[in-house]
Amino acid sequence: VAQYNAEQLLTQREQVSQEIRKAIVMRAQHFNIMMDDVSITHLTYGKEFARAIEEKQVAYQDAERQKFMVEMADQERLATITRSEGEAQAAKLISEALSKHGTGLIEVRRIDAAKDIAESLAKSPNVMYLPHGQQMLLNV
Repeated sequence: VAQYNAEQLLTQREQVSQEIRKAIVMRAQHFNIMMDDVSITHLTYGKEFARAIEEKQVAYQDAERQKFMVEMADQERLATITRSEGEAQAAKLISEALSKHGTGLIEVRRIDAAKDIAESLAKSPNVMYLPHGQQMLLNV
């Protein structure tokens, strides 16, 4: 056990336990003792050391979180660039189509936009439709 420091005893507990088990089993064989299992069940450390390890783990988690945030920002940046390039390409294609084939595409888009607006207004409870040209007693 003396070959490991306290941090390794905590972080590599299984590996340390197996090495200790091998050493004890080999020593016990010299005395004709068979061991089934050896395990480290209770380790105690000073409060300062435990606090230092906890602070180190928290700092590591914070560093990993910051690294993740940087990677997310990079992914967002790349997505924005790709989206912008796609929109520029689409605008170029629309412009070329308009110059070749006229304003039919604009009319189709205008009709689609009017349809979407009409659908959203039809679903709104705050919209009232009044017939045009009929007296509804509103200018009384």
